[in-house]
Parts: sequence; structure tokens; C-alpha cells
Amino acid sequence: MTTPQQFTVTGMTCGHCEMAVKRAIKALDPQAEVKIDRAENRVEVQSTQPHDAIAAAIREEGYAVAA
Repeated sequence: MTTPQQFTVTGMTCGHCEMAVKRAIKALDPQAEVKIDRAENRVEVQSTQPHDAIAAAIREEGYAVAA
């Protein structure tokens, strides 16, 4: 069972940005469920991967992730 994880991600300004974040998470965990609310800078992920690993994947894509 996976637990929803919340991330505050800044720098997402368009649909391409959302897709880049989603692609980075899916590369780490292809089974992850990702919901993005760009207006709120919020990314919700259901995954078996640890929070730090998902945050690192988003950062590697060039977006800031608040702790």
C-alpha cells in the first residue's frame, strides 16, 4: 500500500513543466500516481519510493522542491 506524499514544487509555469515533473517521477517509479496542481505549486504522489528520492528526481529536472 502506498501513502500519498505532498511536495511543494516551484518553477512549474506551463503544461510542459507539469509533464517534465511527471516524467521524472514516473522514471523513478513507473507505477506512481501523480497529481499536479500548478496554481498551488503542489504535487501529490502515491509511490512506494521514499520522499527524498522523489524530491531528488524533481530537483534533477530543474525544479525547486520545498522541504
